[in-house]
Amino acid sequence: MKAAVVHDFSQPIAIEDLPIPEPGPEQVLVQIQTCGLCHTDIHAARGEWPVKPAPPFIPGHEGVGRVVALGPGNSHGIEVGMHVALPWLGYACGDCRYCNSGWETLCESQLNMGYSIDGGFAEYAIGYARHVVKVPDGVNLLDAAPLTCAGVTTFKAVKVSGAGPADLVAVFGAGGLGHLAIQYAAIAGGEVVAVDVNESRLRSARELGAGHVVNASEEDPAAALKRLGGADVAISTAVTSSAFEQALGGLARGGTLVCVGLPAENEMKLPIFKTVLEGLTVRGSIVGTHRDLEEVFELHRRGLTKVQCAPCALEDVNRAIEQVLDGSATAPRMVFDLRSVDRAEFNEDAAVAAS
Repeated sequence: MKAAVVHDFSQPIAIEDLPIPEPGPEQVLVQIQTCGLCHTDIHAARGEWPVKPAPPFIPGHEGVGRVVALGPGNSHGIEVGMHVALPWLGYACGDCRYCNSGWETLCESQLNMGYSIDGGFAEYAIGYARHVVKVPDGVNLLDAAPLTCAGVTTFKAVKVSGAGPADLVAVFGAGGLGHLAIQYAAIAGGEVVAVDVNESRLRSARELGAGHVVNASEEDPAAALKRLGGADVAISTAVTSSAFEQALGGLARGGTLVCVGLPAENEMKLPIFKTVLEGLTVRGSIVGTHRDLEEVFELHRRGLTKVQCAPCALEDVNRAIEQVLDGSATAPRMVFDLRSVDRAEFNEDAAVAAS
């Protein structure tokens, strides 16, 4: 199979031919059809986070495809032929207090797709049957890929923010994650303010439901939000620490900042007096659960969200990364489309029989 492999954090990703993996107990083999390019994949490929993946590995945690083989043991209702998503939470223990209270995304034994488990930048990937999520009929597979991370991550962030009708909700970053956060905040009933430095993204944000836009390269976002009365909720999907500080500065008294993006510099300044005297809340939100992703897919199936993405070839992975970094990407989310690839080397009938 063709795969994009990271061997060295300082080198471009390599396109290689590798053996098709075999599913183990309670695992499934998925023929990848689409896989989004998330900024997390870039951080992973460049080893930019404090906890680094171990090369060689295959990035990709927005993989979507068709189940072609089942490993032995419980398949948890997953069947050959189903379309499923392979989200960031590739495995959780199912037994700890977090797993047993609906917070499996906090499981200390978790394994993550494209980080500690080889991910979707390949023609085939292995997933755990208990953690793959069925993609409903009627959801376009190009759309399904970004929804698998960008969608569920921002959906969860809006959920935990407590945003509701009549709240002023500021979304910092209107790109891959942010363009979906804008829509979920609007669905929750909030009046949305989109903050970005890219004017084309801000124009698009208005089309997606933002009532106000702020170009952070032209004015101070915190001051702009204060002129609107202050944000009751700010959701930062940005990749720079300054955006988180600006978001905090733009909160109304009693407001909440939800940290979603993960800047490589890993720190922000938190003014203690302001936080205490104004009753501010700062919390983190990490992706979403299996159930959250099911809800994200259902909202999309009902036509309540739009995904702005552009297809590209897996062979162009390094160019796609550079386009994301320099802002020249043709859409907020680039999606690798592997559906035209000839996969004749995989004998599906034999794999099914073996399982």
